Amino acid sequence: MSATPAIRWNSRPASCWTRRAALTGLALAWAGPTVSAPRQRIVTMLGDSITAGYGLPGADALPAQLAMALKRIGVDAEVRAAGVSGDTTADGLARAGFSVQSDTEVCVVALGGNDLLQGVEPKSVQDNLDAIVRKLKARGITVLLAGMRAPPAIGAGYARAFDAVYPAVARADHVTLYPYLLDGVALDSRLNQKDSIHPNAAGVKIIAGRMAPAVARALAQHRPSR
Repeated sequence: MSATPAIRWNSRPASCWTRRAALTGLALAWAGPTVSAPRQRIVTMLGDSITAGYGLPGADALPAQLAMALKRIGVDAEVRAAGVSGDTTADGLARAGFSVQSDTEVCVVALGGNDLLQGVEPKSVQDNLDAIVRKLKARGITVLLAGMRAPPAIGAGYARAFDAVYPAVARADHVTLYPYLLDGVALDSRLNQKDSIHPNAAGVKIIAGRMAPAVARALAQHRPSR
């Protein structure tokens, strides 16, 4: 029986591996440093049926249209819908902690329309909005407060007190006020659904287009909490 031959490593494959590794390293060097894609901005809309897109397909709802309007002015942002039909400011306060996720940079607070329809005392509306804004700010979230306005037919005294709520909250909590969510759309039958309350697809596009610059400024001003 012949002796078991000694194992001999062939140097040629090792040489090939070495050359291949060197070429790979050169290719990576020529490719330059890896550039990560810019992080998408996160906007959440805390609101009621208008934010929820009542009577409209998702693509025509306000969050989706706001994302498109932002993109048209050069801002890539995910706009999350946190609207619940029928919600009052009290309802929004109760769920602000979990409906607005922690990675939100800007929250558009768009509540108060149902308080108005139910005749809720303006002082209660103000207290609720103030508490919502403070909760969000304490979490490092920039707030854009979207105002509502009472029609004069509801009663001049109530209308004045209600309309004063939003500027008062914005001043007290040092947040930006978007004066009127339905600006350019309210009371126009061509831009609203048959109930004369909820905007149709054309009306939503107008709202989104008018609001987008304010949201873009809020994103630019946002300073992440450490």
